[in-house]
Amino acid sequence: MADARNTSAPMIAEEVSVSPATIRNRIDQLESHGIIRGYHTSVDFESAEGGLTTLFQCNVPVENRESIAQKVSAIPGVINVRKLMTGRRNLHVVAVGADTKSLERIGRALSELGAEIEDEDLVQDELSRPYAPYGPDETTAEPTPMDVISLTGDANVVEVTVGSESEIRGYTLEEAGNNGVLPDDLLVVAIERDGTVLTPRGETTIRSDDVVTVLSRDGIDDRTLDSFQKPATEFGREPDPIDP
Repeated sequence: MADARNTSAPMIAEEVSVSPATIRNRIDQLESHGIIRGYHTSVDFESAEGGLTTLFQCNVPVENRESIAQKVSAIPGVINVRKLMTGRRNLHVVAVGADTKSLERIGRALSELGAEIEDEDLVQDELSRPYAPYGPDETTAEPTPMDVISLTGDANVVEVTVGSESEIRGYTLEEAGNNGVLPDDLLVVAIERDGTVLTPRGETTIRSDDVVTVLSRDGIDDRTLDSFQKPATEFGREPDPIDP
């Protein structure tokens, strides 16, 4: 919301401690569900072309508000239509015209559609800011260390952040499998480390703060997840003193 053009998925991922792929997936879901409804450029029309931006505050019959709003949005020059849950001035229309004649034309079009103009004002400026609860602040709860995507049947894909004293830290993938830290049916499909996605191999060593993506056809149990997050001493093994 603060800067849709220059804020990338990796930048957001760094703020909330998940992978860029997770951020892109979530944005896609927000768009498909109509929660994120679009991305708009804020233009100073007066500086760009000498255009005049005007706010029309209109009254429309409540029962016709939706249909009138749709028709109003199609008027050339109208750039924003806001429906209000109120009795009067329940339709706000922002329009841009090259001159007063253009604005008069828009005003006539509004009246012809059944919108009674109660007030009309030139817009000097508009300030916007993101909704505070959606942004990080001192009271924001810590992000969850894992993200789960359910596939067909019991299969799961999980992204989990490796804890600083976790059981699996310091193991290679081959060692983790041989020592029963990772079950045989679990496949590590990606490891994100310091902004780089690594291709997992048997000799790849798991390090603290790695974001590991794992796939299990039979579902992933709590014991497996705990191995990425809980201290090794909880499972009867002393942790490695340092990451290789």
